[in-house]
Amino acid sequence: MRRFLEKEVSVTTPTSPDDRYAEPDQLRDQVRQLLRYRAVIALGIVLGLLGGLSLVLFGAGTYTATAEVRIRSTADPINAFGVTIDNQVTMGTERRIALSNTVVARAAKALGEPSRADALPADLRVASPPDSQVLRFEYTAGSAKRAARVTNAFAAAYLADREARIHAMVKRLTGGLEQQIAVLAKRKTPKGDGAAAAGLRDQTSALHKRISDIRTYDTTAGEVVRGAEPPDRPSGPGPAALIGFGLVGGLVLGTFLAWLCAALEPRARSIGDVRGALGAPVLGLLPPSDPDGELVQVGRVGGSLAEAYRALAFRLRHDENLTAKGTLLVVAPKQDRAAEAAAVNLAAAFAEAGEDVLLVDATADSPGLSARLQTVADGPDAGAGTAGPEGRVVVDAGTAGRFTLFPDRSAGTTTDEALAPSAVTRALPDTDSGRSAVVVTRPLLEHTDGLAVAQRVDGVLVVGGLDRTRRDDLKQVRDLISCSGGHIVGAVLDTGTRRSRLRRALDAVQARRPAELLRRFTASAAPAAGAGDRPAPPRQADGGPQKEKLAPSRQDASAQDDTLTASR
Repeated sequence: MRRFLEKEVSVTTPTSPDDRYAEPDQLRDQVRQLLRYRAVIALGIVLGLLGGLSLVLFGAGTYTATAEVRIRSTADPINAFGVTIDNQVTMGTERRIALSNTVVARAAKALGEPSRADALPADLRVASPPDSQVLRFEYTAGSAKRAARVTNAFAAAYLADREARIHAMVKRLTGGLEQQIAVLAKRKTPKGDGAAAAGLRDQTSALHKRISDIRTYDTTAGEVVRGAEPPDRPSGPGPAALIGFGLVGGLVLGTFLAWLCAALEPRARSIGDVRGALGAPVLGLLPPSDPDGELVQVGRVGGSLAEAYRALAFRLRHDENLTAKGTLLVVAPKQDRAAEAAAVNLAAAFAEAGEDVLLVDATADSPGLSARLQTVADGPDAGAGTAGPEGRVVVDAGTAGRFTLFPDRSAGTTTDEALAPSAVTRALPDTDSGRSAVVVTRPLLEHTDGLAVAQRVDGVLVVGGLDRTRRDDLKQVRDLISCSGGHIVGAVLDTGTRRSRLRRALDAVQARRPAELLRRFTASAAPAAGAGDRPAPPRQADGGPQKEKLAPSRQDASAQDDTLTASR
């Protein structure tokens, strides 16, 4: 009884939701991947439409006219009695004769186009239905009238050629009989031999009778059973059908090209691509953001982007499958400003949840995050815009509260030993005492010093962008962090900015234009400028010289100015 109940329970247990909805989700994911290549699909449809229109222009206007000719059994008009039809006429031979050069020349002459005699047979088809003495002529032309005219010309030319052959055969037969009569007329019979003379007259009379029978025989070669008439519609599909076929074929071609592009695309275009390449779940998608907007969204700006950061922070802290309860490393495979924004907003979201948060800026940027965040004057660790003990400052996140920022400047070195003691070793004791730490470091594939941080934190959050991050880069990040002993808790994907591609291209052109103008102005003004006329380098807000690198065009202009000054 127990086995029966267990069997019933196992049979009636429904399948899991993953099993029921896995295939529809995969299908929707594949459709979304194909729809990302709308331009390729549109290109395929346009090519198919052009193909259909070309068929309409070059193939849809062809007309085929048909004529049928019945052949008389006049292969031997004299000795054809008692001979079966199959032996009297060979349809295969007659079909070849209808396609011969003699018939084509007759048809071209009747059409008044003797110069086109070689091109006419290309569009002519001659067939014979089985068990019949009928030849079917079919000719295809660009117009209905010409198709009917050429078809009738070929049928008439064939009948004329056959009749000429019959007349030639009659002439040949009568000529032979006349020669026999001439021979008999020259033959002399002995006088008094009436029987011989009577026999000679009988032979001559029989030959004359045979000649008379041959000349009176009907030498008609055949008759036209059905004449060709101009067809009412084209022989092939109409223009509408060809255009429809072209559109369907173009859609199939565009879909195939889109699938091929999706298969060969090196970038991560979907969540499944990121999950398969990184070997970790995708924890959140960041909606499009304004590139000129404020860095801190949580507690200051609000909106969908701030809600996405709050949901990501809640999942990192309360998901049982994730082990990022203490120190969290935020890193991007390559240069991406979304990693800094994610670290700052996660720190603000953790502070909003009541945690004591320490944000470690190990990106080696100068001036770094401290110059782009609003600091406060009150607090044990910071003054108004100035660094407190150990360089820490307090950041005001608006309604979310405050968190501590540690701008780690030793991260500019390329050795792991210099990065680990400065950033992680100072953050870990704070996390042991109940403080949460979020570390943002330089791109992992461009600066491997982030591996020293990955092995000392509780989890690594990889920040990438859809349509920007390569799958191979994600695989390398996974391999590097796994080999260093770190743990990837997941990934967060940035969907881009609100600016369109055209706007971004125009912005890039406008960004290059001032540098080009500056280079030209410096090159033209360099001979007249002196060493004392060189402008002073720009200074930061705190009074120190700016350490940011010049653009390549400015470096070239400065080098040219130095050379001219030295020569003077």
